[in-house]
Amino acid sequence: MAKGIREVRSKIKSTKNMRQITKAMKMVAAAKLRRNQEKAEAARPYADKIQEVIASIASGTSGSKHPMLQSRPVKKTGYIVITSDRGLAGGYNANMLRAVINKIAEKHKSKDEYGIFVIGRKGSDFFRKRNYPVLEEATGLPASPSFADIKKIASSAVAMFANEQIDELYLCYNKFHSAISQTPTVKQLLPLEAPESNNNRAMNYEYEPSSEEVLANLLPKYAETLVYSALLEAKASEEGSRMTAMGNATDNATDMINRYTLQYNRARQAAITQEISEIVAGANAQA
Repeated sequence: MAKGIREVRSKIKSTKNMRQITKAMKMVAAAKLRRNQEKAEAARPYADKIQEVIASIASGTSGSKHPMLQSRPVKKTGYIVITSDRGLAGGYNANMLRAVINKIAEKHKSKDEYGIFVIGRKGSDFFRKRNYPVLEEATGLPASPSFADIKKIASSAVAMFANEQIDELYLCYNKFHSAISQTPTVKQLLPLEAPESNNNRAMNYEYEPSSEEVLANLLPKYAETLVYSALLEAKASEEGSRMTAMGNATDNATDMINRYTLQYNRARQAAITQEISEIVAGANAQA
């Protein structure tokens, strides 16, 4: 009986330690979530302005003829897949990877028909272990990434489309709604849909050397900006999912501690009752 009581006491102690860890991880995830949300909001003015300029140029007759705005027969498809480097984030990675696998199974019959650009160690390990065609990867990103952290892989994917090595490019990430709601999203990035010009805010620009050359330089940057915006949303989704997962783990640990405590009290009460019974029995035997 004493051995059982010690085991239960040990379980209570270890579960309390676990609860302290999960509670701390929840608080860290909440702080990172707030930073990534602020960073996403700070990046929006740049994205809005570049979209406004592209819409102004593309509304002309020359803009719609740019190769990045035109569809062509699809021989090979590229996928930019954004996952995390670390786990303990609930279904964040599993849901995203499942959505990508379903899209690939739906569109392709051979591995020669597509290639994957993967961001995050979880996605990289997943695709490489299953022999999917990974064209390029980026891992070890900081918790609050900058554009420079993904510029290489984003530029490479856009350049492969421009050079007609791939004919369409999809962006796969978790769209952030709230700390408890993220949606796995697979959307077409290239060819770009020409942004619609807002007539109420329309502005006249003078271009040097020409609007065509400005558009040719802006479109790749715009596509890369969309990748970065998706990364910021994915990072916010990751921390939101981790915060929720660690919150649930903390609650479950509390429930376990309560059950173990009840079990401990019952075992201790039973041991005391048994000791009293043995003392009384011994006293009666000597009477």
